[in-house]
Amino acid sequence: MIQLLFTVISIEMGLILILMFKTPLRKVVIMSLDRVKRGRGPVVVKTIGGTVFIVLMSSVYSILKIQKRSFDSTGGVLNSTDQVLFSKHLLEASLMGFSLFLALMIDRLHHYIRELRMLRKNMEAVKKQNRAVEDGKSSDLKNLEEEVAGLKTKVKQLESDSQTKVKAVEAAEANALALKKQSEGFLLEYDRLLEENQNLRNQLQSIDQMLSHSDSKKSS
Repeated sequence: MIQLLFTVISIEMGLILILMFKTPLRKVVIMSLDRVKRGRGPVVVKTIGGTVFIVLMSSVYSILKIQKRSFDSTGGVLNSTDQVLFSKHLLEASLMGFSLFLALMIDRLHHYIRELRMLRKNMEAVKKQNRAVEDGKSSDLKNLEEEVAGLKTKVKQLESDSQTKVKAVEAAEANALALKKQSEGFLLEYDRLLEENQNLRNQLQSIDQMLSHSDSKKSS
């Protein structure tokens, strides 16, 4: 019994050391523990643990019984047989308690390693999602930059077109102003010609009157 408990404790300590360091062997141990915890494994483990705990309680009860018997018979002094039994039960109880503690440590280490792996996977998934979002944002930003560049080009084109149209309007206004001035000059020239024509008519009338007056004198 004692040799079996020492063997179990040695195996448990070896498993704990393997789980504590990241080695290829740890993956094998974790996979084995995963299989143990599936199906009927937990029931078997709990049954073995319960049995060991019952035997532990039995050893503790035997220790307390030996102590009580020694107090009742010899005032607390153990004889040779009781000392051997007491030591045997004490060693068995200590080894079983230590083995149960190491089994609990193995279970907790396995649980925390699995949780750590899940957290790492979740973090990697979140990182990938963030990268995808950042890539999407960068692509959207590039599209917006391209749209802005296109709009800037259109604005420049519209500015150049508006400048051309403004120049054309200014040229048309200048031509209209020149035509207006030219028309005003034509009107002034027309007025002058009308005035000269009127003067010529007046002179012709005066000449006709003088000629008609001279003819009337001659006839008289």
